Amino acid sequence: MQNKVGEISQAIPSIAPGTRCERVDRIFKENPALHGVAVTENDYPIALIMRVRFYQRIGTLYGYTLYMERPVQLIMDPDPLVVDYECPITDVSRLAMGRDKEKLYDDVVVTCGSQLYGAVSVRDLLLHFAEIQAETASFMNPLTGLPGNVSISEWLKGSLTQEHYSVLYFDLDNFKAYNDTYGFKEGDRLLQWTAELIKNGMTPSGGLVGHIGGDDFIVVLDHHQYGECCRSVLRAFDETIRGFYSEAHFMRQSVLAENRSGTLEEIPLVSLSAAIVTNRFRSFNSIEEIAAEAASLKKRCKLHKGSCLIDDSHLEPRAYV
Repeated sequence: MQNKVGEISQAIPSIAPGTRCERVDRIFKENPALHGVAVTENDYPIALIMRVRFYQRIGTLYGYTLYMERPVQLIMDPDPLVVDYECPITDVSRLAMGRDKEKLYDDVVVTCGSQLYGAVSVRDLLLHFAEIQAETASFMNPLTGLPGNVSISEWLKGSLTQEHYSVLYFDLDNFKAYNDTYGFKEGDRLLQWTAELIKNGMTPSGGLVGHIGGDDFIVVLDHHQYGECCRSVLRAFDETIRGFYSEAHFMRQSVLAENRSGTLEEIPLVSLSAAIVTNRFRSFNSIEEIAAEAASLKKRCKLHKGSCLIDDSHLEPRAYV
């Protein structure tokens, strides 16, 4: 997938500012598919002449006589959109569509190393922008908008090559009982809210936040300083979970729902657990080994009532405070 604007740019003719308009007319007639011509000084683009605007000026009653023998300086656009080769297509698309209406469909001029490289039509720019958006969306969880399993696998593979890393697995306990009691719409709202809490809470740590699926989330760090941010996420969850329950359920601290055996019982409110795998005390050779260690830690978390965290420095789960 091409992501840099320079990768989709096409060669464009260039002329000097003093070139006569007659020369531009000849260039356009010799190249029927050409949209524009760049005006350069010392190989750097200082202006742009678009075909449509050129013939609008030349095609007036006295335009041919007035302009043909005179320099292009009289009709060129001295303020075109100029971007560097490395600029992301998504950024250039936003800049292009933010231009004034009369210049909205002008080519975007591309430079490389302070020299003219080429130009990109708005059509090509938006086609590639749409492709990038579609590909990006395919890697995202549709409910939370967080990166999904394809991205998560790449992050974990990258972690295996790093000197320090921590992988935090966040899991909602008793979520099924909540979903059964309040319905899928409220369940989705709870998942989206949890995703925001984790994303916002772990941002200061520089973590990569993903949504494994269902009620499982992951954060990948390139260090071991996760404690403060992780505890802030758990604390924020417990401080605001009340808003997802009726007053009666919250006061009782449980809901009557079917357990996994199909028997009705009072099941505690949803809580958030964090199982944390690091390479502080052991090394891992594959992402499967990391996942297996996380699964073992998560089982221990289930033994603790309420939100908690467990990592490789403690044998038992503990409250986050």
